Amino acid sequence: MGANANVGGGSRRAVWIGRGISSICVLFLVFDGVTKVIRESHVVHAMAAGGYPAGVTVPLGITLLACTALYVVPRTALLGAVLLTGWLGGATDSMVRMNAPGHPFLFPVFFGVLVWLGLYLREQRLRRLLPLR
Repeated sequence: MGANANVGGGSRRAVWIGRGISSICVLFLVFDGVTKVIRESHVVHAMAAGGYPAGVTVPLGITLLACTALYVVPRTALLGAVLLTGWLGGATDSMVRMNAPGHPFLFPVFFGVLVWLGLYLREQRLRRLLPLR
Protein backbone atom coordinates (compact mmCIF):
# COMPACT_ATOMS: atom_id res chain seq x y z
CA MET A 1 0.00 0.00 0.00
CA GLY A 2 1.15 3.51 -0.82
CA ALA A 3 1.45 6.48 1.48
CA ASN A 4 -1.96 7.76 0.35
CA ALA A 5 -3.85 4.51 0.88
CA ASN A 6 -6.09 6.01 3.56
CA VAL A 7 -6.69 9.37 1.89
CA GLY A 8 -10.43 9.88 1.65
CA GLY A 9 -11.17 6.87 3.80
CA GLY A 10 -13.37 7.20 6.80
CA SER A 11 -14.49 5.33 9.79
CA ARG A 12 -17.83 3.62 10.05
CA ARG A 13 -18.62 6.11 12.79
CA ALA A 14 -18.09 9.07 10.44
CA VAL A 15 -20.34 7.45 7.83
CA TRP A 16 -23.10 6.93 10.40
CA ILE A 17 -22.75 10.48 11.69
CA GLY A 18 -23.02 11.69 8.09
CA ARG A 19 -26.14 9.60 7.58
CA GLY A 20 -27.62 11.05 10.76
CA ILE A 21 -26.88 14.64 9.71
CA SER A 22 -28.25 13.96 6.21
CA SER A 23 -31.37 12.33 7.67
CA ILE A 24 -32.12 15.38 9.81
CA CYS A 25 -31.68 17.61 6.76
CA VAL A 26 -33.91 15.38 4.64
CA LEU A 27 -36.66 15.31 7.27
CA PHE A 28 -36.70 19.10 7.43
CA LEU A 29 -36.61 19.52 3.64
CA VAL A 30 -39.41 16.98 3.10
CA PHE A 31 -41.50 18.75 5.75
CA ASP A 32 -40.85 22.10 4.04
CA GLY A 33 -41.67 20.70 0.59
CA VAL A 34 -44.85 18.94 1.72
CA THR A 35 -46.17 22.04 3.52
CA LYS A 36 -45.70 23.95 0.26
CA VAL A 37 -47.41 21.27 -1.84
CA ILE A 38 -50.43 21.10 0.48
CA ARG A 39 -50.48 24.90 0.68
CA GLU A 40 -50.45 25.03 4.48
CA SER A 41 -51.81 28.44 5.53
CA HIS A 42 -48.70 29.58 7.43
CA VAL A 43 -46.53 28.75 4.44
CA VAL A 44 -48.82 30.61 2.02
CA HIS A 45 -48.77 33.68 4.29
CA ALA A 46 -44.98 33.53 4.66
CA MET A 47 -44.57 33.22 0.90
CA ALA A 48 -46.83 36.24 0.39
CA ALA A 49 -44.84 38.21 2.98
CA GLY A 50 -41.73 37.38 0.98
CA GLY A 51 -43.30 38.76 -2.17
CA TYR A 52 -44.01 35.42 -3.84
CA PRO A 53 -47.33 34.96 -5.64
CA ALA A 54 -49.56 32.18 -4.29
CA GLY A 55 -49.36 30.31 -7.60
CA VAL A 56 -45.69 29.40 -7.16
CA THR A 57 -46.07 27.69 -3.79
CA VAL A 58 -46.90 24.21 -5.12
CA PRO A 59 -44.31 24.23 -7.95
CA LEU A 60 -41.65 25.35 -5.46
CA GLY A 61 -42.65 22.54 -3.10
CA ILE A 62 -42.42 19.98 -5.89
CA THR A 63 -39.02 21.35 -6.90
CA LEU A 64 -37.75 21.09 -3.32
CA LEU A 65 -39.03 17.53 -2.98
CA ALA A 66 -37.36 16.54 -6.28
CA CYS A 67 -34.01 18.05 -5.21
CA THR A 68 -34.30 16.31 -1.85
CA ALA A 69 -35.06 12.98 -3.54
CA LEU A 70 -31.90 13.36 -5.64
CA TYR A 71 -29.92 14.04 -2.44
CA VAL A 72 -31.25 10.86 -0.81
CA VAL A 73 -30.30 8.49 -3.64
CA PRO A 74 -26.59 7.64 -3.37
CA ARG A 75 -25.97 7.73 -7.16
CA THR A 76 -27.44 11.25 -7.45
CA ALA A 77 -26.60 12.62 -3.99
CA LEU A 78 -23.92 14.98 -5.30
CA LEU A 79 -26.30 16.49 -7.86
CA GLY A 80 -28.94 16.78 -5.14
CA ALA A 81 -26.49 18.61 -2.87
CA VAL A 82 -25.59 21.05 -5.65
CA LEU A 83 -29.27 21.73 -6.38
CA LEU A 84 -30.08 22.12 -2.68
CA THR A 85 -27.20 24.59 -2.41
CA GLY A 86 -28.89 26.67 -5.10
CA TRP A 87 -32.23 26.33 -3.31
CA LEU A 88 -30.75 27.43 0.00
CA GLY A 89 -28.95 30.30 -1.71
CA GLY A 90 -32.34 31.50 -2.93
CA ALA A 91 -33.73 31.13 0.58
CA THR A 92 -30.84 33.21 1.90
CA ASP A 93 -31.55 35.89 -0.68
CA SER A 94 -35.24 35.92 0.22
CA MET A 95 -34.43 36.33 3.91
CA VAL A 96 -32.06 39.21 3.20
CA ARG A 97 -34.63 40.94 0.95
CA MET A 98 -37.35 40.58 3.61
CA ASN A 99 -35.08 42.44 6.04
CA ALA A 100 -36.43 40.43 8.97
CA PRO A 101 -35.15 41.38 12.43
CA GLY A 102 -32.18 39.45 13.70
CA HIS A 103 -30.22 37.26 11.34
CA PRO A 104 -32.68 34.70 9.91
CA PHE A 105 -30.63 34.52 6.70
CA LEU A 106 -28.03 32.53 8.63
CA PHE A 107 -30.39 29.55 8.94
CA PRO A 108 -30.27 28.52 5.25
CA VAL A 109 -26.51 29.16 5.21
CA PHE A 110 -25.99 26.91 8.25
CA PHE A 111 -28.39 24.37 6.77
CA GLY A 112 -26.40 24.29 3.53
CA VAL A 113 -23.26 23.53 5.53
CA LEU A 114 -25.10 20.61 7.17
CA VAL A 115 -26.25 19.28 3.78
CA TRP A 116 -22.65 19.18 2.57
CA LEU A 117 -21.20 17.94 5.86
CA GLY A 118 -23.63 15.02 5.90
CA LEU A 119 -22.76 14.12 2.32
CA TYR A 120 -19.02 14.53 2.92
CA LEU A 121 -19.08 12.18 5.91
CA ARG A 122 -21.22 9.52 4.25
CA GLU A 123 -19.68 9.59 0.76
CA GLN A 124 -16.17 8.19 0.45
CA ARG A 125 -15.82 9.35 -3.18
CA LEU A 126 -16.36 12.95 -2.09
CA ARG A 127 -13.77 12.59 0.69
CA ARG A 128 -11.29 11.27 -1.90
CA LEU A 129 -12.02 14.17 -4.22
CA LEU A 130 -11.71 16.78 -1.45
CA PRO A 131 -9.50 15.36 1.29
CA LEU A 132 -9.08 17.36 4.47
CA ARG A 133 -5.40 17.75 5.23
